[in-house]
Amino acid sequence: MMSLLAAMSLPATMSTGPIISVRGVGKKYVLGGSLRHDTFRDHLTDLTRTVLRRGPARKGRLRTEEFWALKDVSFDVQEGQVLGIIGRNGSGKSTLLKVLSQITEPTTGEIRTRGRIASLLEVGTGFHPELTGRENVFLNGAILGMRQAEIKARFDEIVAFSGVERFLETPVKRYSSGMYVRLAFAVAAHLNPEILIVDEVLAVGDTEFQGKCLGKMGDIAKGGRTVLFVSHNLGVVRSLCPVCLLLEQGEVASTGATDGVVKRYLDKVRPLDSLCHAVQDIERRPRKHESPLARFEKLWILDHRGEPAASFVFGETMRLRLKLRSTSTRALGVEVFVRTAAGDKSGYFASEHFSGVYVGPGPGQTVELVIPSLPFARGKYRLDVGLTVPKVEWLDYVEDVAVIEVIGCDPGNTGFSFDQSLGVGEIHVPHEWCAINT
Repeated sequence: MMSLLAAMSLPATMSTGPIISVRGVGKKYVLGGSLRHDTFRDHLTDLTRTVLRRGPARKGRLRTEEFWALKDVSFDVQEGQVLGIIGRNGSGKSTLLKVLSQITEPTTGEIRTRGRIASLLEVGTGFHPELTGRENVFLNGAILGMRQAEIKARFDEIVAFSGVERFLETPVKRYSSGMYVRLAFAVAAHLNPEILIVDEVLAVGDTEFQGKCLGKMGDIAKGGRTVLFVSHNLGVVRSLCPVCLLLEQGEVASTGATDGVVKRYLDKVRPLDSLCHAVQDIERRPRKHESPLARFEKLWILDHRGEPAASFVFGETMRLRLKLRSTSTRALGVEVFVRTAAGDKSGYFASEHFSGVYVGPGPGQTVELVIPSLPFARGKYRLDVGLTVPKVEWLDYVEDVAVIEVIGCDPGNTGFSFDQSLGVGEIHVPHEWCAINT
């Protein structure tokens, strides 16, 4: 069954042949050592290790272990298609994109592509740290195969989209990660590649810029170009990508219409019941983004009486209390995203946008979001929380920090309307933020 899924082609959106054809691709890495005694440098390295370890010299080759990041991956992508690629961390998503981008060669199999590929895989990939933003635009464009005249024709549009005009003559080594990704995405998206490959790096930007990027990728797709998009944000994948590919342990587990593939992924790897707890110790939870400057430590979900609760009735008051620490000298905003069980964003609450509440430096700080009347329909909802330097970058972001369940509903079960392209509610949900002295 697995091999059948792996070889299954995704449904075509255009009548032409595939613009990307992947057949039997595998990628092997060697763990735990490297070949010895091949060069004079290897002899010196081995001698140094022997002295430091005070043990007998090793002879021949070190013991190694093979790890297959990709195994027998096969699929087709049609011209003009927007393909989402999802899976757990370590499932092989980024490795697949690097192979498709020709950053690394596959160990087995073959890949055939038509047209120019622009890849945005890591912050600053293709940038020279000593060059200015302006110089890197031309460098990046040249790497993508663009003539100088083409880059000049789109230069103003690239700069305006990136929003880094003030820092255009500054060496990019002084850019924040958010500024890096703004400029890198702007170059890749505006130089008309036939194939655009985007990894989760897109999420480095703030919410407003993410919305611009998603809108731009939608425009690219409507213009007949092809997009491959890797993301853990399933709501964005569902809204942007008609077709999807699920990777599990380096193999293709499922391909086809996005809703069906996402459902399989959620049913198997993201059970909600384990997260339905009103008090969560989140200091050691895995992070989507993290920095030593700021970190969430604990979360409480409280009802209108201030008691811990994970289930609510439609219209009931919910309090979300977050304990954190920060050593950043900049004022930070706290953001909360509410998503459906399928990953669609249903609510967005930012302390700096609506209440003017910021977090300064200090340990043991506590902020609270109060929603006096929950507007969500019956069902389970995932919560993400983030600490951000507004409009610059994330310092901490925890996905699926907790789950709440709404057990009652509005009479028509109509729920809550939102704009998927931005991930921000179309209506303003009454709420307030406050800082709590502890």
